[in-house]
Amino acid sequence: MDYGRSERPAGAAPLPTAIKILIAGGFGVGKTTLVGAVSETRPLRTEEVLTETGVGIDDLSGVESKRTTTVAMDFGRITISDDLVLYLFGTPGQDRFWFVWDELALGALGAVVLADTRRLADCFPSIDYFEERGTPFVVAVNCFEGAKQFRLDEVQTALNLDPGVPVVLCDARQRESAKEVLITLLEHAMKLREQRRRAFGG
Repeated sequence: MDYGRSERPAGAAPLPTAIKILIAGGFGVGKTTLVGAVSETRPLRTEEVLTETGVGIDDLSGVESKRTTTVAMDFGRITISDDLVLYLFGTPGQDRFWFVWDELALGALGAVVLADTRRLADCFPSIDYFEERGTPFVVAVNCFEGAKQFRLDEVQTALNLDPGVPVVLCDARQRESAKEVLITLLEHAMKLREQRRRAFGG
């Protein structure tokens, strides 16, 4: 799929620029919820009911009430303007579904890594993935009820993040909160792109 402008017949209205964003993080962190909260269309979901097959594989600590899991991706869309559309791809959080990550990450402008302070280590694989590929990302701490709250600088230190990586609080259930996270990512990605352009004399 081409995530840029396509050639159009003379006189035809130009297609909007499409920006691909990944929503990543550990199992049960709220990726499906965030995509559903912010998407202007009914999101495509590939969820399956958790079964006995996952016993001993899926760690339900802190998310004992979770009954389904994403096995491929979640997909949502946000129209920013006539010439700009965001496409959101929620990644599966379990290791055994990571074979789809490379395909989903292809052509992505950046990523949101959702974090749960009760299971903070679960987002390390996502962070490592994007750092290794040079993909711009932000960390969004999903504020679950009853979870201990930490300062953003404490989260940044605990995750050993580069000081330039934004860390924000969010409520994945709330549309406005999710939008703020996406705006932070877009601003961060554009800032990095400009820095790289200047570094290479573009």
